[in-house]
Amino acid sequence: MPSFDIVSEIDMAEVQNAVDNANRELSTRFDFRGVKASFAITNDVAKLSAEHDSQLRQLADMLRTNLVKRGIDARAMTLETPSSSGKTWTQAVKFKEGVDQPTSKKLIKLIKDKKLKVQVAVQGEQLRVTGKKRDDLQAVMALIKATELEQAFQFNNFRD
Repeated sequence: MPSFDIVSEIDMAEVQNAVDNANRELSTRFDFRGVKASFAITNDVAKLSAEHDSQLRQLADMLRTNLVKRGIDARAMTLETPSSSGKTWTQAVKFKEGVDQPTSKKLIKLIKDKKLKVQVAVQGEQLRVTGKKRDDLQAVMALIKATELEQAFQFNNFRD
C-alpha cells in the first residue's frame, strides 16, 4: 500500500548560515552603525541582542528574511518574550521541529473531515499516512499544503 510521512524538520546548518548572513548584513546597515546589536546561536536557539526593543523587532525581521532566503519556512521560528538587563535587550528565538500532539490531532481531524480513504497513524513526532490509491495520498498532501497551520510540514518516504 502506498504511504508517506508528514514531518516537520529544519536543517540547523542552514539556520546557522542564516544567522551568519544576518550578522554580516547587520555590520553593513546604516541604522545600526554605532549600536551594540548582534545575533548568536547556541544549542539550536538563536539569541538577538540590541539596545532597544524596537531594534529587536528589526533584528527579528532581518533573521526572518535570511531564513527564507536559505529555504527555511519562517513559521518554524518562535520568538520568546524580550527581556532587558540594564541597557541591553535580548530575545531568544526557538525553532519548531517535529509534529507535537495537538498539531497532530488537528491534522488527523482535518484529514478525517475531508473523508479521504486513508489511514493516519502517529509515530512519535511524525504522522504516517497510508491509503490504497496514490491519488488519495496526493489529495492529503494538497490539503495540508493549502491549510494555514502555525508550522511548516514536509512529506518524506513516499512509497508506492
